Parts: sequence; C-alpha cells; structure tokens
Amino acid sequence: MNGALSGARTLLYKEVLRFWKVSFQTVAAPVLTAVLYLLIFGHVLEDHVKVFETVGYTSFLIPGLVMMSVLQNAFANSSSSLIQSKITGNLVFLLVTPLSHWAWFVAYVGASMVRGLVVGSGVLLVTLWFAPLHAVEPWWIVVFAFLGAGMLGSLGLIAGLWAEKFDQMAGFQNFIIMPMTFLSGVFYSVHSLPAFWQTVSHLNPFFYMIDGFRRGFFGVSDVSPWFSLSVVGTSFVLVAGVALHLLRTGYKIRH
Repeated sequence: MNGALSGARTLLYKEVLRFWKVSFQTVAAPVLTAVLYLLIFGHVLEDHVKVFETVGYTSFLIPGLVMMSVLQNAFANSSSSLIQSKITGNLVFLLVTPLSHWAWFVAYVGASMVRGLVVGSGVLLVTLWFAPLHAVEPWWIVVFAFLGAGMLGSLGLIAGLWAEKFDQMAGFQNFIIMPMTFLSGVFYSVHSLPAFWQTVSHLNPFFYMIDGFRRGFFGVSDVSPWFSLSVVGTSFVLVAGVALHLLRTGYKIRH
C-alpha cells in the first residue's frame, strides 16, 4: 500500500512539474485569454445586458470565465500529457512500473485539477480588478470547482487514451469540449435563450458546473444548486468510472 501511494505521489509530482516548468504557456497564457474575453465582452455588453437584478454584466461574466478556464485547462493537462507520451514513446517507462490503474488515475487527474485550479485562481485574482465580486455562498465555489476540474481531468484522460495522433485530439477538443464550454452559459444566462436552446443547454453538464459555481458568488442561479450538484456529481462518477476501466484494461496503451 505504501509503495502504491509513493508511486502515485511520484507520478503526480512529475505531472505537476511537467506543466509548471512551462507555466508561461500553461498558466499565464490562459489567464491572459480570459482577461481579453472580459475586456471585450464586458466593455461591449455591460450597458446592454442585465442578467440578475443586482448583478452587473461584468460581475456576472467573471465566474463564468473562471470556471471555463478551470475546465479547459484541466482537460488539456491530462489529454496532452498522455498523447505526447504515446507519440514520443516514453509511455513504455510507465508501463514497466508496478503502478496500478488507480495510481495512474490519481496522478493524471490530480495534476489536471491542480493546473485547472491554479489557472482559475489566476483568472479570478486578475479579473477582480474590473468588477466587485463577493463569495456569498463560498462552499458552492469550492465544490463545483473541484468537481468540474476532476471531471474534465478524467475526460482528458479518456481522450488521451483514445487518440493516437494530435489531429484526433484537436478534433475532440474543438468539436466536443469547446462547444460544450461556450454553450454552457459562460457569457449569458440560459433564461435569455429561446425555449428550444434552453432545453439543449439543460442537457449540457457543463452548464450545471458553471451555474452552480456562479451561485457561490451571487446567491442566485438559473437552477437549484442541489440539482446542479446531483448532475455534476453523477457525471463525474460516470466519466471517472470509464477512465478507470480504460486504464485497467490498458486501452490503446498496451500493444
């Protein structure tokens, strides 16, 4: 047991160090991207969009950008690490170790959560200069940030195991992750959408992550945070279960 924990801890450290050594690209660049979104959308729509009665549009936008950064970077970390290891051939050095599939899962998803939360914290700290923001119900902020980062880290693990080349990974990110992120209410409230698109949005688990996360700042949300928690929690368990199964069977990594 101690050996397994030590191996998982070592792999986790290696994965965190992997993104931290190029933090200008993996941390600073996403923070800058989020700030640019805030400057453009906030400047253009601040006087034209009113979402909640007591919340300005720029304030409304910040939690969405923070959570979007958490999700995208958590996915990017585990998926990019696995696909790079598979293509360069250094994954074999992990395969010869006695690490269990649980150790792989904890290390890859744990490092993804660290990167997502670090980038999200950076976005929050920088964007707080642009609009007032208060944590009315902070427990929801913590719960949805961790669950969202864990789910996307697990999803990135699945994508990294499935993809065999960078083109496939880019397709997964561009046609699944990006649309689900941008259509989750980052820049708008789903109540402003026509009925059909509201229904579509409610089928997107990313919507519940962002709506629940936003609830922690304003105390109001489009749906009940408890319902959001049930959807996100169930989604995390399902995605994590698939990732663990693929790791246990050696899907596309043991030839």
